[in-house]
Amino acid sequence: MRAILPEQLATYFDSSPVALSLGRAEGDHELLLTNEGFRNLTGYATSKIVGRNCRFLQGRSRNEEARAQIRSFLQDDGQANVRTSIVNFRKDGRPFVNLLYMTKLRAQSGQVRYIFASQFDVSRTQPDRLADYDLDLERTLDRLSPVLAESGIVVEGSLMTIANTVATIAQAKLILSDLDNGDFL
Repeated sequence: MRAILPEQLATYFDSSPVALSLGRAEGDHELLLTNEGFRNLTGYATSKIVGRNCRFLQGRSRNEEARAQIRSFLQDDGQANVRTSIVNFRKDGRPFVNLLYMTKLRAQSGQVRYIFASQFDVSRTQPDRLADYDLDLERTLDRLSPVLAESGIVVEGSLMTIANTVATIAQAKLILSDLDNGDFL
């Protein structure tokens, strides 16, 4: 799968400090590429998940609101990005609350070529770690733009900053409490 990707993009993924994944823009949005941060977060080797849609990470959790936001993003050509909390499960079955960020990578013609995503576990984190992640993701997007430009691809969206990281952490803790009580199904 990696051969169809611009080499600069694959190299960039390998060097990014944040968890990243890249999916197809069409069809079932199957994964094409993940990086070490993604592998460390989820426990899955890239070779085991390439060709699969990331929704398998949701297990049996409902995630109704998050799923609706993701569907809207994928179906609406004009929506540049989405950021939402979603319950995911690691390979070993442990749940976590994933702060998911997704944006579209477009060819200069305007055609969406890839779906770029970043993942961050907000389950048991502190506000300063989330603020650090936001800064790392913003830097990642800033550095990714010129790398992609060499391949004729444009990052459509920019990072939507979180106005209140404390509220995001509190929401994740509520979701975790529901998980601990078995209320996520």
